[in-house]
Amino acid sequence: MTWSEFGRRVSENAQLGTDHGAAGPMFLFGNTIKGGFHGEPPSLSLLDNGNLGYTTDFRSVYATILERWLDAPADDVLGARFDPINIFVA
Repeated sequence: MTWSEFGRRVSENAQLGTDHGAAGPMFLFGNTIKGGFHGEPPSLSLLDNGNLGYTTDFRSVYATILERWLDAPADDVLGARFDPINIFVA
């Protein structure tokens, strides 16, 4: 599993690139992970102060990995309850 602490902003900056923003992707690899995209694509018109809005809380992914892969109490690790998501092959 990989996660980056920053996404990219939508608008181009003065150097013709994009600045750090929010709502970055997560990647999960392995034989037990359902392939494909999970969650909804972010809207390019409903921005949060110029940033993409996230559609899946990364803590829900963490909770899923903790509970269903590592058999660890996600509530204790994350400090709150986050609903797991359906990312594992049955």
